[in-house]
Amino acid sequence: MKIYGDSISGNCLKVKWVADSLGLAYVWIETDVLAGESRTPAYLAINPAGQVPVVVLDDGRPLAQSNAIILHLAQGSALIPRDAYDRARMLEWMFWEQYSHEPYVAVARFQVRYLGKAAGDLEPRIIERGKAALQRLEDGLAASPFLVGQALSLADVALVAYTRVANEGGFDLATYPRVSVWIARVERALKITG
Repeated sequence: MKIYGDSISGNCLKVKWVADSLGLAYVWIETDVLAGESRTPAYLAINPAGQVPVVVLDDGRPLAQSNAIILHLAQGSALIPRDAYDRARMLEWMFWEQYSHEPYVAVARFQVRYLGKAAGDLEPRIIERGKAALQRLEDGLAASPFLVGQALSLADVALVAYTRVANEGGFDLATYPRVSVWIARVERALKITG
C-alpha cells in the first residue's frame, strides 16, 4: 500500500497513525501541498480532487478522504466499536470533525503557522467556531475517557489530529482541561511522538 501524504497535515497523519497502530505495511510518499505536488498531472491521475491524503491499495485501487481511508483500514479492528450504536456514535464524531472542527481549528493553524498570519488577524468567525468546536469536545469528554466510551476508536484518531496542535492556530488548550488530558491519552495509545 502507498500513502500519499503531507506530514504537516493532520488529515494525512491520522492515516499514518492508523496504519502504524494496526501494523499495516505501507510506503509513505511525502507530497508537499505547499509546493503544489498534489496538483501535478501524475498526482491528479490518482486523485482528481488534488487533495492529500490518498492511498493506493495493494490491488492498485485509490481511496481518498482521510476518514474514509481510516475506516477502510480499520475494518475488523478494535478501533471500530462492535456495538452498532457505538459505531454510529463514532461516525457521528467523524462526520462532525470534517464539518465543524477541521474547517476552523485546522484552518486557523494553517493560516498562522504556514501563511504567517497573526492569530489576532484571523477572521473572527474562524476563532469563534474553533472555540465552539473545542468546547464541544470538552463537553463530550465529561462522561468517558474517550469520545465513544472506554476505548480508543477512530473518532479519537480523527479528532486528535488537529486538536493536539490547535495552539498553533492561537487556541489556548489550557482552557479545555479534559481535552488536554484526552490528547495525552490518545497520543499514548497511538504512540504519537513529537
